[in-house]
Amino acid sequence: MASISSLRTALATNLGTISGLRTSPEMPDNPNPPIALVRPVTVEYNQAMARGMTKYNFTVVVIVGRAEERTAQRSLDAYCSSTGTSSIKNAVESDKTLGGNAYDCRVSEMRNYTPIQLNEGTYLAAEFAVEVFAD
Repeated sequence: MASISSLRTALATNLGTISGLRTSPEMPDNPNPPIALVRPVTVEYNQAMARGMTKYNFTVVVIVGRAEERTAQRSLDAYCSSTGTSSIKNAVESDKTLGGNAYDCRVSEMRNYTPIQLNEGTYLAAEFAVEVFAD
């Protein structure tokens, strides 16, 4: 049976395959961009008979450089791409079983491509919706 902690850690491991991107399965006190943070959003129980499957919904928040820098936008654009070596979608789905912790996972959408306040500065970030199907 998968735990939220093991799924978060496995997602961070998959994201760690992107060169130069820091990852964290927990919310750090002082994130250091570029970083991908994994946070659980909802858990949908009883997705199959006899409690056979649970759907875990996560948000991966990717934070890059300062919002006013063009390089930050280009960097975030690469993470948002559906293909390529910096693609969040490719990295998450590189091992759809999350090291044997899940039946399947997928990145369903990117949303909220926006400036955020962090450590007294304004950074650029995007959120990725991730669905994980596990025990």
